[in-house]
Amino acid sequence: KVVTIAKSKKFRDHHGKVLLEGQRLIKDALEAGAVLQTLFFSTLGQLKELPEAQLKQANLVKVKFGDVKIWSDVVTPQGLIGIFSKPNHAKMSYPAPQLTSSLPLLLICDNIRDPGNLGTILRSAAGAGCEKVLLTKGCVDPWEPKVLRAGMGAHFRLPIIANLDWESVPSNLPAGIQVCVADNKEPGAQAETASVPRGCSGAGSPEAPGKSKSKAAPEQEDEESVAGVCIPELPVQYYYENWTQSPVAVVIGGETHGVSADAVHLAASTGGKRLLIPVVPGVDSLNSAIAAGIVLFEGKRQLLQRHMQEDEKQKFPVVG
Repeated sequence: KVVTIAKSKKFRDHHGKVLLEGQRLIKDALEAGAVLQTLFFSTLGQLKELPEAQLKQANLVKVKFGDVKIWSDVVTPQGLIGIFSKPNHAKMSYPAPQLTSSLPLLLICDNIRDPGNLGTILRSAAGAGCEKVLLTKGCVDPWEPKVLRAGMGAHFRLPIIANLDWESVPSNLPAGIQVCVADNKEPGAQAETASVPRGCSGAGSPEAPGKSKSKAAPEQEDEESVAGVCIPELPVQYYYENWTQSPVAVVIGGETHGVSADAVHLAASTGGKRLLIPVVPGVDSLNSAIAAGIVLFEGKRQLLQRHMQEDEKQKFPVVG
């Protein structure tokens, strides 16, 4: 049952349970208010660093370390595996330093299917002080073990809302938000992109509806698009130029297709921009996690600078 929970999204969704492994991840989850149901441990010493009150409410099962090695998905397991109720972001108690450092900066993940990339993106979002992260349908399950490991506790530092269709994305965004999409295509290439889609990375061009980059790509299996849909033109600017309205959301696309036509339409409807990440000619793509880190931390820099300027104006108002 433990192995099934870890590896089957269907099982996790049906039973409302997730599996966390390792002392740090389990401790982060408990401190954020996640409900521990069963904890498998191999030595009593492993329990000393965990919150005692939460452990008293859980079922503690001492097992042989050899059993944990069989169940574990890690090369060097710590001998500690917890089964939790699937966390509800609305009921979590995120760390105070994270809340006080939160910015009006949101992230929308668009078809991020690589577990390592998504986990790294979530870690960057937490580090940049994002308010929340939205995952559209087509993204890998954030509670998949590889995503959890790469996230390094980010799941318990900021709200992550998963499995959203594009129609429900706006209702999860603040009023008056501007949505921008990351890109690495020079402005002159936009017309070419619209008519002849070039599969790009997380900072890539929008996928053109009804067209595919490669028949062999597994992502094609569940693509649903309508041929002939027009992709709106967005104003293009470099990511290091000023683009941070308050609040602002950034869309990062998947490795194969880049941002979707739905993402571009959402950005256009909010007066958003295409943020260009320039790369050396001949380098066709950026890793989606790298693109997210570049844009999010630039967004953080701009927002903090804007807040400092506003504070200065309040201290020394211009008279006249």
